[in-house]
Amino acid sequence: MKPDPIVDEVRKVREAHAAKFKYDLLAICSDLRKKEKASGHLVVSRQPRLRLKPTGS
Repeated sequence: MKPDPIVDEVRKVREAHAAKFKYDLLAICSDLRKKEKASGHLVVSRQPRLRLKPTGS
């Protein structure tokens, strides 16, 4: 697959952000939530879709 410079840059930024928090997922998520609130943008949360159970057919 041909290298994509945009994907490479996103991965580089993501890696640096994770390293900043020593790869602690809770700390990373907490930081991202703070950034969401500080951005002033509307953040939409949707209810999960209901999954129907298979009928066995």
